[in-house]
Amino acid sequence: MSEKLKVGILGGTGMVGQRFISLLDNHPWFEVTTIAASPRSAGKTYEEAVGGRWKMDTPMPDAVKSIVVKNVNEVENVASDVDFVFSAVDMTKDEIKAIEEEYAKTETPVVSNNSAHRWTPDVPMVVPEVNPEHMQVIEYQKKRLGTTRGFVAVKPNCSIQAYAPALTAWKEFEPYEVVASTYQAISGAGKTFKDWPEMEHNIIPYIGGEEEKSEKEPLRIWGHIDENKGEIVPATSPVITCQCIRVPVLNGHTASVYVKFKKKATKEQLVEALKNFSGRPQELNLPSAPKQFIQYREEDDRPQVALDVDYENGMGVSVGRLREDTIYDWKFIGLAHNTVRGAAGGAVLCAELLKAEGYITKK
Repeated sequence: MSEKLKVGILGGTGMVGQRFISLLDNHPWFEVTTIAASPRSAGKTYEEAVGGRWKMDTPMPDAVKSIVVKNVNEVENVASDVDFVFSAVDMTKDEIKAIEEEYAKTETPVVSNNSAHRWTPDVPMVVPEVNPEHMQVIEYQKKRLGTTRGFVAVKPNCSIQAYAPALTAWKEFEPYEVVASTYQAISGAGKTFKDWPEMEHNIIPYIGGEEEKSEKEPLRIWGHIDENKGEIVPATSPVITCQCIRVPVLNGHTASVYVKFKKKATKEQLVEALKNFSGRPQELNLPSAPKQFIQYREEDDRPQVALDVDYENGMGVSVGRLREDTIYDWKFIGLAHNTVRGAAGGAVLCAELLKAEGYITKK
């Protein structure tokens, strides 16, 4: 019998669900044993349910092709066969909140890619290198849910991965005002060019709800746990203003960022801080952790999506073009893979950390 933890994927037929399945193929700790999706996919094999809609560059793993898809709404049935689940369900925010808590109440930890619980005060929203200590709020959440091992944990929005890690690395210089414009890939909308031909040769200067997430979510990951209330209190600084633009790129969110600091820093100090920045995933040598979380590219024309999006298997962040600004103190370009580090890969790394810290165990 495998010693690996048995994993279910909720919403396994969509693009992020597919990314989970491809990333978990041959994972040393986790094995996908259950896939759940909408009632229309239930009862079909995974291969039949996905049909011609497989969107990954790599082939569908043989190990999942013949798994019979379950109905995601049959919570007890899905939860009975797994140690924990990843959630990538496509429902309304209220439906997602309800179903994720329902799974948690079956004593099944839920690691979610969805935004529904990102502002639930006792749900940790974690970038594992940035705020692993927020996982401690799970104990308060379990009391609220009445569970002993079931809980919900989430990862933040994909677009903030291109700039929030760099700002975290520069914490000692006290960034206090940030302007960020993100140039976001179409896979962030669950699309390929085949699905969305009108995106070719096009830019759309609007992504619903994205600017608010991009401005507010970094403050939550930089917040602290209020032990009296049993919840996470967001930070109040730096103030961030954002514009989010959809661009004709398949994978990779790029950010153009301007920053003001309270403390003076040289370029050498800022670059050194990026290169030296690491966290619990690197200390623990977690399977999906990038060895070097942030790379700094010296070339004038980097980072580029075509050359840098897969840095550290898509789990690293690339920064370049750091230079002094005439209005702000410094400006830079950041790049992160939106469906790997920004979505499924970030959630897998969260689950690895939760396992390493004893929150996820065998049932």
